[in-house]
Amino acid sequence: MATRVRRTTLTLPAAPLGPDNPLPALRGGQDLHRIEIPQDAGLPADMARQIGCAPLRSVLPTRMRDGYGRTRRTTDLDALVIENDRLRATVLPGLGGRVYSLHHKPTGRELLYRNPVLQPAAFALNGAWFSGGIEWNIGATGHTTLSCAPLHAARVPAPDGGEMLRLWEWERLRDLPFQVDLWLPDGSDFLHVGVRIRNPHHHTVPVYWWSNTAVPEDEHTRVLAPAEEAWHFGYERTLRRVPVPHVDGADRTYPLRSEFPADYFYEVPDGARRWIASLDADGRGLVQTSTDTLRGRKLFLWGAGRAGRRWQQWLTEPGTGGYAEIQAGLARTQLEHVPLDAGGEFSWLEAYGPLETDPAAVHGADWGAAREEAAARLAAVLPRADVDAAYAAWLPYADHEPKEPLATGSGWGALEAARAGLDLPGTPFDAATLGAEQEPWLTLLRTGDLPDARPVPGPALVAPAWRELLESARPGPATDYHLGLAQWHAGDRAQAVRSWERALGQGGGCLPLYCLAVAESVAGETGRAADRYAQACAEAARAAAGPDPAAPDPAAREWRAVLPALVREAVPALLAAGRPDEAAQLLAGLRQTDPADGRFRLLTAQVLLAQGQPAAARQVFDAGFEVAGLREGDEVIADTWYAIAERLVAGGGPVTEQVRAEARLGHPLPERYDYRMRPV
Repeated sequence: MATRVRRTTLTLPAAPLGPDNPLPALRGGQDLHRIEIPQDAGLPADMARQIGCAPLRSVLPTRMRDGYGRTRRTTDLDALVIENDRLRATVLPGLGGRVYSLHHKPTGRELLYRNPVLQPAAFALNGAWFSGGIEWNIGATGHTTLSCAPLHAARVPAPDGGEMLRLWEWERLRDLPFQVDLWLPDGSDFLHVGVRIRNPHHHTVPVYWWSNTAVPEDEHTRVLAPAEEAWHFGYERTLRRVPVPHVDGADRTYPLRSEFPADYFYEVPDGARRWIASLDADGRGLVQTSTDTLRGRKLFLWGAGRAGRRWQQWLTEPGTGGYAEIQAGLARTQLEHVPLDAGGEFSWLEAYGPLETDPAAVHGADWGAAREEAAARLAAVLPRADVDAAYAAWLPYADHEPKEPLATGSGWGALEAARAGLDLPGTPFDAATLGAEQEPWLTLLRTGDLPDARPVPGPALVAPAWRELLESARPGPATDYHLGLAQWHAGDRAQAVRSWERALGQGGGCLPLYCLAVAESVAGETGRAADRYAQACAEAARAAAGPDPAAPDPAAREWRAVLPALVREAVPALLAAGRPDEAAQLLAGLRQTDPADGRFRLLTAQVLLAQGQPAAARQVFDAGFEVAGLREGDEVIADTWYAIAERLVAGGGPVTEQVRAEARLGHPLPERYDYRMRPV
């Protein structure tokens, strides 16, 4: 059959994403990838430079996506299918362009881990993410902010005369356009993927890219790559060079032979072919290979420990199989960012397909023989020269204009095109995609002034060009509020505080107060931060009540969405300042909030503990709750549990080391609350 692209509908149990958090994302969040590098680590020079290259201070200008829960309902998802007579790939353009499924027709095998549910979890840089399939990560270390966002999609001509599916979008953390072209050459067993990232600016930009592929996992699954060494990153936040396959007495190329989650970044020798494969007990599975620009290869494993298994259940349905991830990136590790010169581009070709090997060889004790077997079988079904030739054939088609739109992404690329007059062949950012979120900024661009019309200020823009426009605009609450965000993003925190003070003096409402509270908190002014948080919550509560509580008021509805988000941040600030009674009053005032929301149940337990009521705090845990937005690696639930246990054991006395030991022995953390990703 001729290769074709078509629309379809995928029906899954899915938890709705819900609204984005209305508060600006000023904080950098929990940095899971902060590392301690031993002096004798022996990092290559380029790796050492790139590890410290342009770390994010926050995820501005994006917003946090934390409005989801864990109640799933049957949902129809728009999907796009590209297939030939050998393979069928199913893509979700509305969810980051994720390749949800890769089905090999001759054998009837699913080559990817295909999650039977869509359950968001707080793994992306800005929150919502889900497991399974092949994802395209761009921006900064971590899962992309586009994990659960729509991309533009269209049909374009393929190099072999058939059809190709193009995905593209404007990535806002680094302000870069990118595209992903997927096609299936006639009769091919391999999905071809051409990727291009362009820098249309007049300055160098740090670039991050990793293609992450979830693969089925069991006790026989083995991951192979052409390497004898790897860089091991564990959630103890250390990076060290280790041999492959045996580390600390176990063969870590079998994901279930580790206890805790870990990353292994393989040191693929210069000149060697770039590939990675996941194979089952019969020596069959998925292989990924690419042109040399995509140099890095990695295994991520959850491990066989209790917490790793708990996370696997959290991301899907209990009783379903687990997964590991095989990944490929621009750098050796995901801790690095690669500089892209002004006006330059990175482009490469990836290929994904089935691999069949001799199981005795790939599961034998000889690591070299296992690698050679996989490499030889890959060379037989997809020679390295064929990948290079496919890349060369694709490049002229990367600029071909889409001939039929299939899905629509955001309007941010169109706004940047309007501001800078960008010409980006192959990835049109049409003015028709501009929407309500871009409208105030379009007004600023056209008139020089930012309107103050909306009750709750909308999404931000913080790049230098937009900051300059804000600095030239007529002062006003919205202008000064957004100018403060741009200044904060640039690291000019004193100027940001002055801008937010001006916005507050002009009736800017609770959001400038919130920003000032964060600034005080970051500066270590605990008491003043608590004061600002309390003021912000009081102001939001007044706005949420509206002029007439009995009458519907659109502005009040908007502020009602702000208040719970404010309270979630204000309560910890009040506790840090030693003001638990005020924190309790804030929680009690949230009458419209779902009492089953685990975020507020956890805060309630923390407040009760701070009020000297550990038994009541323990009852909150005993009754059970789930924090849908629990971040990857966050240990707050375990920390709170043991803090309660220590107070119960100590009674009214001091918490000594003996008390801590007795608390851990007498009050073990229940499995349902164990999400620790590192040794205790």
